[in-house]
Amino acid sequence: MPKITVDKNKCKGCLLCISVCPKGLIVVDKELNSLGANPVKFKTGGECIGCAFCALICPDCCIEVYK
Repeated sequence: MPKITVDKNKCKGCLLCISVCPKGLIVVDKELNSLGANPVKFKTGGECIGCAFCALICPDCCIEVYK
């Protein structure tokens, strides 16, 4: 199964990745990061397919997908 990482302190909370995830596995985190934004996080227990759409659309390169 693919492994996804999010650099929460770089994420500005634009939420573009949420709109492209075909499985709906990305959600907004309730905790603020160092930028004062609500970063994204991945739902635990989801079936990520490793499409990397989230990483491709992220304007700040906060998301990495390892297959």
